[in-house]
Amino acid sequence: MSNTVILGAGIIGCSTAYYLSESPRTQAQSIHLVEPSPELFHCASGFAGGFLAADWFAPSVAPLGTLSFRLHKELADKHDGKRKWGYSPSTGTSLSLDSDVVGGSGEDFLRNGTSRAQAAGTRPVVDTNGPTWLTMVEGASLEVISRENSTAQVDPLRLSRFLLDECLSRGVQLHHPAKAISVSKDVKDTLASIRICAEDGTETDLPCTRIVIAAGAWSSKVLSTLFPSTDIRIPIAALAGHSLLLKNPRYNSEAEENVCHAVFATDTLGFSPELFSRAGGEIYIAGLNSTQIPLPGVATDVKPDEKAIKQLKDCAAAMVGLPEGGEGMQVLRESLCFRPVTSSGRPTISRIPDERLGTNISTRGGSEGGVFVAAGHGAWGISQAPGTGLCMAELMEGSPTSANIQALALR
Repeated sequence: MSNTVILGAGIIGCSTAYYLSESPRTQAQSIHLVEPSPELFHCASGFAGGFLAADWFAPSVAPLGTLSFRLHKELADKHDGKRKWGYSPSTGTSLSLDSDVVGGSGEDFLRNGTSRAQAAGTRPVVDTNGPTWLTMVEGASLEVISRENSTAQVDPLRLSRFLLDECLSRGVQLHHPAKAISVSKDVKDTLASIRICAEDGTETDLPCTRIVIAAGAWSSKVLSTLFPSTDIRIPIAALAGHSLLLKNPRYNSEAEENVCHAVFATDTLGFSPELFSRAGGEIYIAGLNSTQIPLPGVATDVKPDEKAIKQLKDCAAAMVGLPEGGEGMQVLRESLCFRPVTSSGRPTISRIPDERLGTNISTRGGSEGGVFVAAGHGAWGISQAPGTGLCMAELMEGSPTSANIQALALR
C-alpha cells in the first residue's frame, strides 16, 4: 500500500489531501500532512486576499486557472461555501489617475511592484458607481476589468480550515507542529520512510512511498534538507507582503449580493494597493511587498513591520473614506506573509525524476511511489489551489490530469 506524506498543510497541501482522499485508490488514513508552523495557516494560506479569477493567467497556467475556478464554485455549491467561507461573485476594477489602459499577462506584477490589473488584459468598461466604500479623488477613473462570472472572492483562512477539517474527518492524519528532517530507504535503496521531529524534539518515522512538497516559500529548503545531493533546484523565491484586514465602515448588509469588489490601484502611494471587500463586511488591503525581509525558519518567527503597517493604514484611510490618520478604523488583523514566487510566474506541479534525487535513492514505480512538488503559485495560490490539488492527486495516481500541466513540470 502507498503511504503519502504531504509536507506543508497550507491550502495547496490541504487541497491535495482533500482530492487524494476522495479517490477510491488511496486510503485517507495513509495520507499524512506535516506542518512545522506552530500556528496553522499563519502565512499566505491564511493571510492572502482570497481573490479568485478564471481567466487572468498566461497561456501556460490558463488551463489550471480555469479548472480551479470551476472547482471553487463546485466546492461552494456543495458545501455552502457562501456561509462557511464567504464565497461570492466579485467585480474586478482598475483604479487609475491617468487614462492609459493596462494590458499584458501580469506575470511579473509582484516582483516589479505594478498592479495585478495587468493580468486581466485590455477590456475596460467605465463603472460610474463602483464600490460604495471606495473614495474617488478628482481626476481618477475606475474601470471594470473582469468579465461577468469570471471573478469571485473567498475568505482564504476559513476555506483552508474547511479543507483541513474535511480531510481530518475522512481519516487523513495531521502532524503539527512537526518538520521533516530526513528520509530512509530499504535494502533496495527505495524510499521507505520519512523522519519527522515534533516541537518537543520527539522524532518519528512515518512509512512513506510518496512525498509531496507543498511548503510554499520553504519548498526549496525542504527538498535540499531531505535530498541534499539532488541536482534539482525548485525555482522559487520568497516575497514578503504586508496586509491589513479592516471592518468596512460603509458595509450595508442589505446590499450583500453586490458587496464583493476587487480594486487594483496604480502606484500613487509608493506602492500599488490591492483592496478586496468580502461578504460579511471586511476589507482586505495589500500590495506592499518586499524582497528584503529574509524567510524565517517558520512563519511565526516574524512580525509585521510597524512602518509598513502604518503605510497600509494611511492608504486605507485615503481610499476607504476614513478621517485623516485613520481615526475610527477598525483593524481586525495586521499580517506579514511570504509568497512563493517564480521568475516565470508559473507554479511547479511535477514529479521529480528518481535519477535527479541523488543519494542513490529511488522510489516505487508508477502510482506506488514518487517525490512531487506543488508550489510557486505567487499571488494566485488561493485561486489555483483546488486545481493544483486535483491535478497533483491525479498525477500521483497515474491518471490523466484534469488540466494540461505539462508547462508546469520541473525542467
